[in-house]
Amino acid sequence: MVWQKVAEKDSIEKGMGIEVKIGDKRIAIFNQDGYHGIDALCVHQDGSIAPGKLNGCVVECPLHFWHYDIKTGELLDYLKGVKLQTYKVESRNDGIYMDV
Repeated sequence: MVWQKVAEKDSIEKGMGIEVKIGDKRIAIFNQDGYHGIDALCVHQDGSIAPGKLNGCVVECPLHFWHYDIKTGELLDYLKGVKLQTYKVESRNDGIYMDV
C-alpha cells in the first residue's frame, strides 16, 4: 500500500463526506471523529454514499437509505456479512492522505 494525498487540509467539513477517484476506485472520505475512507458505491444500486447523511459513524445512502458503518464498512441492514472496503486516512500538515 502507498500513502497518497487525496484532498487539501480542511477541505472536508466535520460531519461531511467527499468522493475521490484513485485509478478506477471511487472512495468516500468522511470527517467524523477523524477521517475515514470507504468504498463510495452502495452495494444496492451503485449510488455514491459520499453525500449521504451521517449519524455518528453511520452513513445513509441518499438513494435508497441503506446504512453503512464508516469505520468498518459493514452494511447495517438488509444483508448480513456485506462490507465495503475501508482505507486508512490521516490528516498531515499539507493535506489529507489515504493508504491505497
